[in-house]
Amino acid sequence: MALGGFAFNGHDNSFNGKITVSVLITCIIAASSGLIFGYDIGISGGVTTMVPFLEKFFPSVLRKASEAKTNIYCVYDSQVLTSFTSSLYIAGLAASLVASRVTATLGRKNTMVLGGCAFLAGAAINGAAASIAMLILGRILLGFGVGFTNQATPIYLSEVAPPKWRGAFNTGFQFFIGIGVVTSNCINFGTAKLSWGWRLSLGLAIVPAAIMTVGAFSISDTPTSLVERGKLEQARKSLIKVRGSDTNVDAEIADLIKSSEVAKATKEGSFMTIFERQYRPHLVLSITIPFFQQVTGINIIAFYAPVLFQSLGFGNDSALMAAIILGLVNLGSILVSTSVVDRFGRRFLFIAGGTQMFICQVALAGVLAVTSGVSGTEQISKGNAILVVVLMCLYAAGFGWSWGPLSWLIPSEIFPTKIRPTGQSISVAVNFATTFVLSQTFLTMLCHFKYGIFLFYAGWIAVMTIFVVLFLPETRGIPLDFVYEVLEQHWFWRRFVQGHR
Repeated sequence: MALGGFAFNGHDNSFNGKITVSVLITCIIAASSGLIFGYDIGISGGVTTMVPFLEKFFPSVLRKASEAKTNIYCVYDSQVLTSFTSSLYIAGLAASLVASRVTATLGRKNTMVLGGCAFLAGAAINGAAASIAMLILGRILLGFGVGFTNQATPIYLSEVAPPKWRGAFNTGFQFFIGIGVVTSNCINFGTAKLSWGWRLSLGLAIVPAAIMTVGAFSISDTPTSLVERGKLEQARKSLIKVRGSDTNVDAEIADLIKSSEVAKATKEGSFMTIFERQYRPHLVLSITIPFFQQVTGINIIAFYAPVLFQSLGFGNDSALMAAIILGLVNLGSILVSTSVVDRFGRRFLFIAGGTQMFICQVALAGVLAVTSGVSGTEQISKGNAILVVVLMCLYAAGFGWSWGPLSWLIPSEIFPTKIRPTGQSISVAVNFATTFVLSQTFLTMLCHFKYGIFLFYAGWIAVMTIFVVLFLPETRGIPLDFVYEVLEQHWFWRRFVQGHR
């Protein structure tokens, strides 16, 4: 069958399976780990606009905001304030560097449980924080939690889902991230007027953490993980359960055993294996895809949406409401991706979504340049403020049905079993490292670049869209351990992978 210009010979078609109630429930429970990541993305930006929170921890920001002639782009330019948000991501980076070994040794399921427990502890500390040190400690624990779950969950979903619908199932992770963002924005809207509202917002992170942790306890590990750890009978039972039939199960188990034995015999599980020439395409894609996802600017806008909208002249309630609208649009667009990703393929969504985001970012820069002036001291009119929200919503929609879910999907499905945990670990580490740098520098960049910040992200979106056109092969419907067949026929990557099977 031809996929995106590449011929796939149909190996392993008998392993496609079908969508069963068991696999549906299992994947929903696993994907719910995205709740904790999404909740944190949404909650931190809203909390940093709450006056009681700023009075207690960041009074200098309030003093700057009260100045009569404040530049709208520079109100929240505080390195300590951005440390509150970005500390989670440096902790997530550290966790992701060890997560591949944990995932391989303990399994995908147990890694998700560990992540949920760490997030629970961090949420409790943040809700009870009495100092900046407690805030940062809580954020670090949250980071460890997110680091482990973001490593294990996409792999889990790709290994359990039938290849034919792998894209749709894997977008479930991003969908739950979106639910977490919207939920946290709604909570911020409801708690903003309470003197202790910030404690409630931060502490309620316990709820999504408890949901995903309890859920993770109730599901079985993936057949691939169980085979890797020598639990063959459990792997067979797990495969029968998720496939809904024992037909061809023995053949699929045999294939998994073969891949596992090859990995062990050649010590393919070592971290350095992915740096070998034959895995150059996998390494490059594991770095570039998560990097490009972050330089779209989406998470920065999600983190700081209330701050950004307030800086652009919205009142506190209006800023929080605009952030909710932005989250709902993103959530709806993820459903679009779920319904079409296995029909039109990954490349089409990447390219179309990238084009949409580029146009919106350039338009945003133009609107802000005209309405707020170069100095950033002119107030934006109500009509132009609405236009800003509309453009941001269109931008969020473009991200939601392309780079949002697909950036988790691609790294989880391009790696053969032998390097899958290592590759996913690198991907998550790059994601967190880029997010840390951008979140730590965004408010300063907003202050200095002003409306040009959106042109900065638009430039990166143009680069990454061109990258997809030239270097990303189509992986729709390909069984996980047969992606090399697509790489062997790619105009550029074939020079690295041919002759290395």
